[in-house]
Amino acid sequence: MKIGFIGLGNMGKPMAKNLMNAGYELKVFDVVTEALTEFKALGARTASSPLDAAADSDVVITMLPNSPHVEEVLSGPRGVFEGAKKGTLIIDMSSISPLVTKKMAQLATEKGLRLIDAPVTGGVAGAEKGQLGIIVGASSADLEEAKPIFDILGRFVHVGNVGTGQTAKMCNQVVVGLSLCAIAEAFTLGVKAGIDPEILHKVLSSGSARSWAMEVRVPQVLAGNFEPGFMINLQHKDIGIALDSGKGLNVPLPFTALAQQAYESAKALGLGTKDHSAVIQVYEKITGIKVSKETQ
Repeated sequence: MKIGFIGLGNMGKPMAKNLMNAGYELKVFDVVTEALTEFKALGARTASSPLDAAADSDVVITMLPNSPHVEEVLSGPRGVFEGAKKGTLIIDMSSISPLVTKKMAQLATEKGLRLIDAPVTGGVAGAEKGQLGIIVGASSADLEEAKPIFDILGRFVHVGNVGTGQTAKMCNQVVVGLSLCAIAEAFTLGVKAGIDPEILHKVLSSGSARSWAMEVRVPQVLAGNFEPGFMINLQHKDIGIALDSGKGLNVPLPFTALAQQAYESAKALGLGTKDHSAVIQVYEKITGIKVSKETQ
């Protein structure tokens, strides 16, 4: 099976490498020339455009930052839809708006192509280890074709038809985003009241406050490690998608809106490319209280 892989950023790069290591033949494209050079040295073929990446591929995978990027790569000039042969399966593993996913899937169908959504969780570490959580919106038939690829990249859950993967990922990001804001507030409060943050972590991670964010992100925060597993910019984008969806579905999301302001503040402080746990630095800045050992 020949795979066209588009998007070799922090997540896409290790995912593409894992597929190559598993024996797949890849033709890759990215707007960053250095990424293409790196993959050419690894034995991948390089493409001059999304059209070129799709032209002789059986499957095309996209891993891109946001909805406009996916629309441009798929349906724009020299895009995937222009280059892909009839019947090609397109797997969008980006985290984007469910509405855009459904729009792209409809356009794909009109051109004799198939598109499924498969956004991921697990961050860079999960991508590197081949342990991503993959949230799939697809027909049963298209899922069967994609399964061997998903098995290399991580573990998948089939949510439903096209678009439901993005919806479930959006819900996941609401929980994670709010959790990190709650952690930031709790630790700032506790440290200002005189509790050692390491001891507070032991208390909170052993009781009803325990969570993935508490177990995985807080140790990094306490060590002052804010190198991105998942950037503030991306968390901000994902919560924005949820808020837009809430408006469209007439679902109030007041706490999500408050969390969005915390990530907006983090971006204003220049923390957009830091890990989403760096939202705690907003509270450190406001209060003058230091929770992490060394702010990076």
